[in-house]
Amino acid sequence: MTRISVEHRTRYTYDPAVSVTYSEARMTPRSDAEQKVLESSLRIDPHPPAVEVHRDYWGTQVHTFDLHVPHAHLEVVATSVVEVSRREDDAEGSLDIEALASPEVVDRFSDYLPQTRLSEPGDEVRGAAAEILSGRTPAEATAGVFEWLREQMTYERGATGVHHSAEAAFAERRGVCQDLSHLGIGALRSLGIPARYVSGYIHPRPQAELGATVSGESHAWLEWWDGRWHSWDPTNHTPATDHHVIVGRGRDYADVTPFKGILAGSGSRAQLTAEVKVTRHA
Repeated sequence: MTRISVEHRTRYTYDPAVSVTYSEARMTPRSDAEQKVLESSLRIDPHPPAVEVHRDYWGTQVHTFDLHVPHAHLEVVATSVVEVSRREDDAEGSLDIEALASPEVVDRFSDYLPQTRLSEPGDEVRGAAAEILSGRTPAEATAGVFEWLREQMTYERGATGVHHSAEAAFAERRGVCQDLSHLGIGALRSLGIPARYVSGYIHPRPQAELGATVSGESHAWLEWWDGRWHSWDPTNHTPATDHHVIVGRGRDYADVTPFKGILAGSGSRAQLTAEVKVTRHA
């Protein structure tokens, strides 16, 4: 078990000031069988007159708010304390590829089998994944796909943007956690293996002393299903650990974008700064 606190600060500066903003924040971790949120809060500056909270279709907690007064900045600070205790991911599920193609499974996972614009991997990845699958179980094929993508892709900050598709990232052979996750998801979906995108945080220094606050990261990884769900972090080449904190799941990044909105202003330009700090307490 690991207890981690996370502070995620997002700040937009507008030049000139804007008159209206409408915003959605998906920055609060979720509680489930493997992690429990002990504390959470969201601070907004300027303070809006009202904040609505709901869970979206995917089960992610969403804060929505709007400001109707001129403002030159908008800052959102999400803080949380989470206990994480993940199980060992050392067993295969019970279904083979033929069973995954059954009408019951296809219907059950109709959200996580079709490709999206961001997950479509392109013909080269589809062909390589099909060759890897031949004669293998879903777990064996998945391991092979992840190893092949590891050989093909280089992690590089700034190489892509949030709207890059898996196919575009693969063409450049470079990308960040979002791209690597989209590629893995797209490759598995092309084989008929349900896969979903996971958004959250990661503590990058597991050996840091208790109580030490370090620069963390918003992070992305994936989960796939062969009778039960498994996790995989294609950036660090490992299943999710007690240092991974889940905020939301969806088909791709667009379903779990941490912060988004629209604004009204005369030619305003927005400058974004973001910072994540994490502290391990146990």
